[in-house]
Amino acid sequence: MAKPNYAFAKRQRDLAKKQKKEEKKQRKTGTADTQSETPPSAPPDEVKADA
Repeated sequence: MAKPNYAFAKRQRDLAKKQKKEEKKQRKTGTADTQSETPPSAPPDEVKADA
């Protein structure tokens, strides 16, 4: 059985948090400039690590 890659899962969660935070910031300022900069990524729910 494959060993879970916890570092990858953590990085995916952190990237999702950062993207969500940036989107919220852009909504508050009223601009949508970051939409073209960061392509949408798959949600981090795909990687589930059982501890």
